[in-house]
Amino acid sequence: MTSRREARRTAVFLLYQWDLTGQPLASLYEGDVDPYACELAEGVRAGAGELDRRLTDASVGWPADRLGALERNVLRVALHELDRGEVPLEVVLDEAVRLAKRYSSEDAGRLVNGILGRIAREAA
Repeated sequence: MTSRREARRTAVFLLYQWDLTGQPLASLYEGDVDPYACELAEGVRAGAGELDRRLTDASVGWPADRLGALERNVLRVALHELDRGEVPLEVVLDEAVRLAKRYSSEDAGRLVNGILGRIAREAA
């Protein structure tokens, strides 16, 4: 069993591949994939349309399909986790920003933080 941080990273990588290739998500699993990573990835895949709609609404003038694939999937995973209500908001935000900064750029981290912050404020 891996940590939740590693599971989130795995889910983002799987979703990134799925997003770019259009291949079935299950075909992208290699070896033993953490159950939490699978849960996140499958949940995001199933709700991608609604998640993207919410991302588009929160990112003024920047539809979800114009976001980079990595940033889009980091945001999708974060929204999915927020919807589940099992992980505190602060943890979801921190993990999402961390992933965006590590695998994309500082600017991506700010973008992710801004979009998730807007969604969190509007939900409160």
